[in-house]
Amino acid sequence: MKGMRKLWWILLLWPLLATARDNRENDHTQWNREIAAFQAADRAQPPAAGAVLFIGSSSIRMWTSLATDFPELRTINRGFGGSEIADSTYFADRIVAPYHPRAIVMYAGDNDLEAGNSPQQVRGDFAAFVRTTRAADPGVPIAFIAIKPSMARKALLPKIREANALVRDWAATQQDVAYLDIFTPMLGSDGQPQAKWFIQDGLHMNRSGYELWLGVVRPWVDVHGR
Repeated sequence: MKGMRKLWWILLLWPLLATARDNRENDHTQWNREIAAFQAADRAQPPAAGAVLFIGSSSIRMWTSLATDFPELRTINRGFGGSEIADSTYFADRIVAPYHPRAIVMYAGDNDLEAGNSPQQVRGDFAAFVRTTRAADPGVPIAFIAIKPSMARKALLPKIREANALVRDWAATQQDVAYLDIFTPMLGSDGQPQAKWFIQDGLHMNRSGYELWLGVVRPWVDVHGR
């Protein structure tokens, strides 16, 4: 009887739990202001066609030196801090498709893991981003910058390793999808995150961190972004 009562409560509450889960997973409205600001900037000064689009979370948003780091290329920065991979996918019709980029570089994933998403979800969400963007621009080259090993999220290191490996292995099966490994060179000889790449919060990078990224990202961009 007790077991039946428990089952009854599960059946009663399941639709509510499922709705709450779906609302959490699909609530992208918190980014409406940022996306609207991007669109307003596009109207005021339309980006040049054929640029390299950098998109993702705060590590992209704070890469404010893109124009000088890639002086030979046209670049667009569409990073919005705190975002997850699925947020970029949701807004792709507004901040990806209109640009018809020559190539796309994405950094996201550590916010996903921090929010409780599994490494498998990270891989699946990146695959969904690729499918969505290529529906508008078939064959556009896309690179995923590995999830960084930050001081602030050392506890997530095993999940970061797993997510990176899953994305790397999936990308290897795709045409013109690349995994850019900034994870390994950011680790110390002990296999742990190093403070020297980060500002005081231990999460966001200093100039040395971005210079390391530049050394990994530039060769891919030089091939696919021209």
